[in-house]
Amino acid sequence: MADPAVAAIPVKECGEPLVDVRTAAPALRVAEDLHDALGAFALLREGVLQRLLVAQESLPDGLRLQFVEGYRPPGLQRRYFEGYTDELRAAHPHWDAARLHQAASRYVSPPEIAPHSAGGAVDLTLVTAEGDEVDMGTPIDASPEESDGACYTAAPDLTPAARTHRRVLNAALTAAGLVNYPTEWWHWSYGDRYWALATGAEHALYGPKERDGQ
Repeated sequence: MADPAVAAIPVKECGEPLVDVRTAAPALRVAEDLHDALGAFALLREGVLQRLLVAQESLPDGLRLQFVEGYRPPGLQRRYFEGYTDELRAAHPHWDAARLHQAASRYVSPPEIAPHSAGGAVDLTLVTAEGDEVDMGTPIDASPEESDGACYTAAPDLTPAARTHRRVLNAALTAAGLVNYPTEWWHWSYGDRYWALATGAEHALYGPKERDGQ
C-alpha cells in the first residue's frame, strides 16, 4: 500500500452509500468478535456488498462467507497505523521513518489511501454452513511477524486444508470482481485505489469517507 503508484490513482467518487450488512444482507453471516459502539465495522459500500453476495452464491456446498470488518473511519485507521508503526519502531530502533512507513504499510494501510476508510474493503473468512471456522492457515489480522509470513495469501507451507480453503475463497471473490491484498489473505476490496491499480481501471470509485457524510 505504500507504493506511490497507489496514491497516484485519481478518485472519482461515485457517491454510493454505505449500507449496514446486518440489515441489508441477512444472508451474510457476520462475526461476533468485532463490534464498535457505533457499528461502523458493519458498514460497506453498496456495490461491494452486492459482490459479496454473488461470491457467496458460488461457494461449494457447506461453506459460507463470514464478514468480519468493513468500513473503518479515517480517525480509527490513523490510530491503527500509528500504533503498528510504534510497535515496529520499538522492535527496530535503527530504522528510519521511511523504512518504518513502508514496513507498517505491509499490514496496515496508510490512512490517506486506506481501502477500509473508503468503505471499499472487507475482511472476511470462510465458515461451515453451521458457522464453524475452517482452517485458513492463520487467524484474521495475524501480522507478518507473528505468523512468520503465513498471513500472505500465497504463503508456502500451509496445511492442505488451509491451501484449499484459500483457493476456494480466492476463486469466489475474484470472480465477483474483488481483488486481494496479497499480504493479508482475508482482505479484499472493490472500487478503491488499490483495486483500480490492480485491475487497470483509470480511477477509483470510492475515496475516504466520513460516516456522517454518507
